Amino acid sequence: MSGIESVSHENRIFHPPEALVKGAAISGMAAYEALVAEAARDESGFWARLARENLAWHKPFTQVLDESKAPFFRWFHDGQLNASYNCLDRNLAAHGDKTAIIFEADDGAVTTITYRALHQRVCRFANALKAQGIRKGDRVIIYIPMSIEGVIAMQACARIGATHSVVFGGFSAKSLQERIIDAGAIAVITADEQVRGGKALPIKNIVDEALAMGGCEHMKTCIVYKRTGGAIQMAAGRDLWWHDLEPVQSDVCEPEWVDAEHPLFILYTSGSTGKPKGIQHSTGGYLLWAHLTMKWTFDNKPSDIFWCTADIGWVTGHSYVAYGPLSMGATEIVFEGVPVYPNAGRFWDMIQKHKVTVFYTAPTAIRSLIKASEVDPKAHPRNFDLTSLRILGSVGEPINPEAWMWYYENVGGSRCPIVDTFWQTETGGHMITPLPGVTPLKPGSCTLPLPGIQAAIVDETGHDLPNGQGGILVVKRPWPSMLRTIWGDPERFKKTYFPEELGGKLYLAGDGSVRDVERGYFTIMGRIDDVLNVSGHRLGTMEIESALVSNSKLVAEAAVVGRPDDMTGEAVCAFVVLKGARPTGDDAQKIAKELRDWVAKEIGPIAKPKDIRFGDNLPKTRSGKIMRRLLRSIAKGEEIKQDTSTLENPAILEQLKQNV
Repeated sequence: MSGIESVSHENRIFHPPEALVKGAAISGMAAYEALVAEAARDESGFWARLARENLAWHKPFTQVLDESKAPFFRWFHDGQLNASYNCLDRNLAAHGDKTAIIFEADDGAVTTITYRALHQRVCRFANALKAQGIRKGDRVIIYIPMSIEGVIAMQACARIGATHSVVFGGFSAKSLQERIIDAGAIAVITADEQVRGGKALPIKNIVDEALAMGGCEHMKTCIVYKRTGGAIQMAAGRDLWWHDLEPVQSDVCEPEWVDAEHPLFILYTSGSTGKPKGIQHSTGGYLLWAHLTMKWTFDNKPSDIFWCTADIGWVTGHSYVAYGPLSMGATEIVFEGVPVYPNAGRFWDMIQKHKVTVFYTAPTAIRSLIKASEVDPKAHPRNFDLTSLRILGSVGEPINPEAWMWYYENVGGSRCPIVDTFWQTETGGHMITPLPGVTPLKPGSCTLPLPGIQAAIVDETGHDLPNGQGGILVVKRPWPSMLRTIWGDPERFKKTYFPEELGGKLYLAGDGSVRDVERGYFTIMGRIDDVLNVSGHRLGTMEIESALVSNSKLVAEAAVVGRPDDMTGEAVCAFVVLKGARPTGDDAQKIAKELRDWVAKEIGPIAKPKDIRFGDNLPKTRSGKIMRRLLRSIAKGEEIKQDTSTLENPAILEQLKQNV
């Protein structure tokens, strides 16, 4: 069955091709509803069955969920397993000679590696880590470009029980230093340079700069992968070349069996306060959900060529590059470059060349490629053979209906279902998403929760709201892949994710949402806290404000808000009060550039304000509180209709309307 039930994009319902359902793990709405009912009827039995059926356990667990110290939940805690073993060793018998990773470099060079060869390299590198004194429980920072080596580094840490923390290669030395200190990392794995869009960019130099800032004395070892051969400094006694360490090691490394609750990784994400939060994930619960969502959401089949375009520096690259696909024995693509180099047809060319069947990318990438195909018609997907595709995915932010339709029609040929996935760094994997070949699709809606996920919409007091009424998205019951805590800050964990205002028992996602009346489908409406979603990357407004104010030479005060942006979803808009006079003309342009570069240095290029507006001061009440609602209206170009009678200086609003 296929067809469309109405006319406007938001209200059209697309019925998936029934052929997709054959052989799927969830083979129709009746099967989906049966799983939802099983989870509601016997929560413990449901999760126990899935954990036993989908993971290899060294020591079986006897307790499924321990709620005795809620909200610090424990899952399968008395069982033991190893994530690397589940991704590699258990696939050797059936898939040893199967391609695990197809790596395409920025310049188009392709390298492939089989499961057997990947297992050998992971074992050798794991032995190299052990030779440097790295042991179970130690923390290791991974600051490396997209590469087979990046996946090897993560898997090797998991193999020996070391907890990895991957830092996105676009983050600054200051951001890297903060994460090294907070995690108490004893080693960094990096590269000489990374290559993006035909340009070699420094990585090792940024590590050196971070370590020189101080506070990283516990960091003893830096292992460097030679990506380009660019000139770098190597500190004697600390810095070691990857290519010197790996080849001399044995390719046998027995996995370190760890408790299911052992921290597999820490991944830092922006919060509504200045300090990034170290999201701590377990081994057993996290891996179970990465595996299950590969099976359910992507309907993974042995013949699939799976491509998630995310960087391993983000949680999407953890769950759907480093762990989920390998746990399934899948063949996946790892891509180093950017979607518009050497031209905007790069994604479509790669799908055509590698016969990709499942493609998972971000709305920001889709929107940029829509625009690029208008500028350069040769880069339009219609000029490429994309018939190998059977499932499309969207991740990182809500996808607007217009972009959804373009993606569906031009990339998927109006035959591939789009799994519009809602989830977070904190959730470990998909939470609300259509199932391909099962869920009727609605552009712009992530539709229904996966089985076992009790998502709901509540008001500010935690009471359920009816369908059709917008509110706060929460999850009512724990699930295995949820974050366990904020590294080193359990009180912040409780306050952030299980706030007393909501009763202390509901997981607060931090997003506003609404369910439609017709089907109960969820649509995400954006963050409710001071966190921006720029191109799928979460950035704390306080983090950017702190970076601006840290320029004590120029900035006296700053406030940051978000505004809608056609390309990036949200854009960073900064309102700045300088220590000197308010600049105009060329002076304003010059200082704005200096401040953008400053933010890039302090946090990373992704945090650069798109808009900078200078004022003699910021709009404040007479009690000194910044009226951010006014700043949001100014950033959006809206006429200010709110009451401004409490403002200390109402005339300031006209100044702040002028964008640099």
